[in-house]
Amino acid sequence: MKTGAVTVALAATIGNLLQGWDNATIAGAVLYIKKEFHLETQPTIEGLIVAMSLIGATVITTFSGPVSDTIGRRPMLIISSMFYFISGLVMFWSPNVYVLLIARLLDGFGIGLAVTLVPLYISETAPSDIRGLLNTFPQFTGCIGMCLAYAMVFTLSLRSNASWRMMLGVLSIPSIAYFLLAVFFLPESPRWLVSKGKMDEAKIVLQALRGTEDVSGEMALLVEGLEVGGETSVEEYIISADNELSEDHVEEKDQIKLYGAEEGQSWVAKPVRGQSSLVLASRQGSISHMMDPMVTLFGSIHEKQHEGGSKSLIFPNFGSMFGGDQQHKAENWDVESNHDKGNLSGDESDDHNLRSPLLSHYSTEVDKDVAAPASKGSMLNIRQPSETTNAMGIGGGWQLAYKKTDEGKKSGGLKRIYLHQESGAGSGADSRRKSVTSFAGAGDHGEVVRASALVSRSVLCLDDAAGPNALQSGVFKPPPSTKKGSSWAELSEPGIKQALIVGVGIQILQQFSGINGVLYYTPQILEQAGVGILLANMGIGSESASFLISGVTTFLMLPSVGVAMKLIDIAGRRMLLLATLPILLISLIVLVVSNTIPMRSDIHAVISTISVVVYFCTFVMGFGPIPNTLCSEIFPTRVRGLCIAICALTFWVGDIIVTYTLPVLLTTIGLAGAFAIYAVVCTISWFFVYFRVPETKGMPLEVITEFFAMGAKKTN
Repeated sequence: MKTGAVTVALAATIGNLLQGWDNATIAGAVLYIKKEFHLETQPTIEGLIVAMSLIGATVITTFSGPVSDTIGRRPMLIISSMFYFISGLVMFWSPNVYVLLIARLLDGFGIGLAVTLVPLYISETAPSDIRGLLNTFPQFTGCIGMCLAYAMVFTLSLRSNASWRMMLGVLSIPSIAYFLLAVFFLPESPRWLVSKGKMDEAKIVLQALRGTEDVSGEMALLVEGLEVGGETSVEEYIISADNELSEDHVEEKDQIKLYGAEEGQSWVAKPVRGQSSLVLASRQGSISHMMDPMVTLFGSIHEKQHEGGSKSLIFPNFGSMFGGDQQHKAENWDVESNHDKGNLSGDESDDHNLRSPLLSHYSTEVDKDVAAPASKGSMLNIRQPSETTNAMGIGGGWQLAYKKTDEGKKSGGLKRIYLHQESGAGSGADSRRKSVTSFAGAGDHGEVVRASALVSRSVLCLDDAAGPNALQSGVFKPPPSTKKGSSWAELSEPGIKQALIVGVGIQILQQFSGINGVLYYTPQILEQAGVGILLANMGIGSESASFLISGVTTFLMLPSVGVAMKLIDIAGRRMLLLATLPILLISLIVLVVSNTIPMRSDIHAVISTISVVVYFCTFVMGFGPIPNTLCSEIFPTRVRGLCIAICALTFWVGDIIVTYTLPVLLTTIGLAGAFAIYAVVCTISWFFVYFRVPETKGMPLEVITEFFAMGAKKTN
């Protein structure tokens, strides 16, 4: 596992631990706040004390995205820790309810920044193959924070002089650790650094996160992610043993030759006429009218991964660019090193301000073939009659390749190629869905593999190219997006609009499934359900009993989050949502029935408690971590902060509405009515996910945004 990225993600999620801590402590402390400030007859003030942090989070979220795009992700996390610290001190001191409201507002500022930016920060620093796992850390640490806070509140509630100031003020202590880690340990997001043209700093950060000196492939990928949405074509290649394919089905130019680790192993990839299965998949979605073509477009990529895992079958020796031995030596190559030929640029290691050849570290040139060494010494050679090309693994079984087009030879223009094995492709009666490793068998020349490629204009530009290998001798110009910030006008682009529909939609549905309202008022809900009866014989009061049950409920969430951590990068985000939403619906229906049909109070308490526990545990497996994970993955780098702010603003507005209206619902239509509304929302959510939410597991962020741009244009 990539320990650098993992430890950074864990350190960043302390902000989410503090959010969970605050959710639990205010749920318990509000009972004692009501008594001290005599708020029993002022439910509006009571609700405002709880909702004030949500208002603060909403206000700060409005600015957090654009500001983080300007000054960076790390400074915003530092500011978040400072708000946590100050708010804890003020809540501990609060002499009256008005000062307490101000403190809660400051606390909301810290929460808003953490909840908005931590998933964004993790997605921008994590390798694609464990990005989903790392994005479950905020949910996991949030549950730990809630569990610890409920344990503290329960312990203090057993005292006759329980202090709500102690419950809320303790927040300042862990916030100090958060501040120190943010200042002295957390690096800046490498994608943000690249977006500002700070290539030296980005390279250093990536090397630390990946634990390897070679990050040239990912550096090129990050630069490509600055501009998406241009003219993208889908091309198809057939990969086979040398000279296996007939001339009737392929075009001879632009053929790609693949070399294995062992001497004598080689295969050829040739572009073929006809439509790629990616295009056919998107059309299948449009035929169904209700199914978004983008869902089937993404789904076609993952069908093969579901069968054989995320490892690339086209390039079995490449795999993810983040795995395997990244330090390659010249003696592992089956061609001569360019150092021996004297073709390497002298300033090869200087990548200041996007002006170094990012790909030259792995390049060699023999008869106009360019080779990039892969894991365990395997190589990818791209043969072009009059062009030079380079390719590298970028994670999730994807390969990034470049070629200099005919029209771009004078201007130094390039085209980028994202290459991935197709699923479901067949050639006659024989399946094409075979690993290239099968070609190594003696005499076995009957199998081929079909691969799709997304081809579009590269943001990299070679200036003053010289020599046979332009990628080595050329100089990269910074793309225009490094000189301008994010713009609201860019939100009108089809791909970004489509991504916003998915992001905003999933956030609205998550909030109106009622989770945060239930969490904030768990003690009152369980007390109304009669949970005090279960512990009355133990001498524990009803309030303390509800805190204990809440703490146990939160503790039970941790194994459920563990299940999500295991499955999110295997089953995928979409599948987890489709599998867990029906369980949420069933638990809500049981709650509705149990609060509608007359039954003994002890039976009612048991059923209600079990249903709430099932609801919580199922929620944190899917609908809890996945919406924020999706929102941090589907937007282009140049507007990611702005779009994340829009999604987070939706999150907090929905949170305020649910939290502030739940006491009203409980007093008007009761638990049964409230949970019936949430059940309807869960039903709508399942259909929304099925028809509109694509699968993004294992895909590099830049490829995801390219798919959104291409898929949105096909729907227009």
